[in-house]
Amino acid sequence: MTVRYQADADLNQAIVTGVLRREPKIDFQTALAAGLEGVKDADVLMIAARQSRILISHDRKTIPSEFAEFITSNHSSGVIIVSRKLSIEATIEELLLIWAASSAEEWANRIAKLPL
Repeated sequence: MTVRYQADADLNQAIVTGVLRREPKIDFQTALAAGLEGVKDADVLMIAARQSRILISHDRKTIPSEFAEFITSNHSSGVIIVSRKLSIEATIEELLLIWAASSAEEWANRIAKLPL
């Protein structure tokens, strides 16, 4: 299955826009489209999981622990934490590479940080 992304509410929208400009075939749902503003982390993880999407977030404080708790009783399509220090261009490149070179199954119940 092809990798699909879900932007967290804290993700810089320029990343989503840049990925979609470079590769319009990528299924990258915005936080606005998913209604994630103000939603608790556990619910965000559930929404992404139900739609088979890898959650893309800048939140390295609470998401990792919420993710660890979440996968004890749920299946996740994965989480990628993007460092705010990583440039938007580098983030776009890494997300394009992940989409092109991996399958959704490889990300199941996995958390990773960018840069890889």
